[in-house]
Amino acid sequence: MTRTQTSARNKVPEVTAGFWLIKLMAVTMGETAADYLAVNLGFGLTATSMIMTVILLGTLALQFATDRYVPWAYWLNVVLISVVGTLLTDNLVDNLGVSLVTCTAGFSLLLGLTFLVWYRSEGTLSIHAVDTPRREGFYWLAILFTFALGTAAGDLVAEHYGLGYAATGILFGAVILSLSLGYFFLGLDSVLAFWLVYILTRPLGASFGDLLSQPADYGGMGLGTVSTSLTFLAVIVITVTAMTVMGRDTARQMDRPTR
Repeated sequence: MTRTQTSARNKVPEVTAGFWLIKLMAVTMGETAADYLAVNLGFGLTATSMIMTVILLGTLALQFATDRYVPWAYWLNVVLISVVGTLLTDNLVDNLGVSLVTCTAGFSLLLGLTFLVWYRSEGTLSIHAVDTPRREGFYWLAILFTFALGTAAGDLVAEHYGLGYAATGILFGAVILSLSLGYFFLGLDSVLAFWLVYILTRPLGASFGDLLSQPADYGGMGLGTVSTSLTFLAVIVITVTAMTVMGRDTARQMDRPTR
């Protein structure tokens, strides 16, 4: 494992407990917000996907235009790409009839290919070295596929295999816990641990988002997509603001493992 300095131009925040909290809230909101736009407002999957993709491309352009990590721009893109990733899987399954098994396998392959090309091009997959436009491009593409994959995997377990939202969330939470123990106590590679947990927080958040928002007839608690989405959005805004004020999310310039 080699070590390098974290660049002052790194575009990804410091990975802290707050980082994971915001990420979990963002993916949960992505699930409920996508349902709200497509179903509750009646836009439908196709129109919702087109609208959200255009908005995402605009916010990504703003993100790429910055020369450092800007909290509101970064996390806005995480929330929007979570929505788009959810819609990508939903379109394949609901509109095109692609099975959840095929979606899970396909997005796993696409994510693996993204990591392969990224590593061969840059020599690292570390988020402590996302400091060039090309690396940032690989980063956001990988993020999109993690959200699409997590949506497919979560729905596969919860719906296709009938485990239910709560049990699915507990299952993925247990896997994340085991990976965390492996990283802290058994020497699991930091980059591998980060990306595995990043992928798995998507089905974890989506499962609990569906559990809270879906009607009781579908195995949920019936809180609705509006109140659920707004609650998680409030948590995101408060946490990002607090971390920004305290400077807890800015990457420190110190030695970091890159692979």
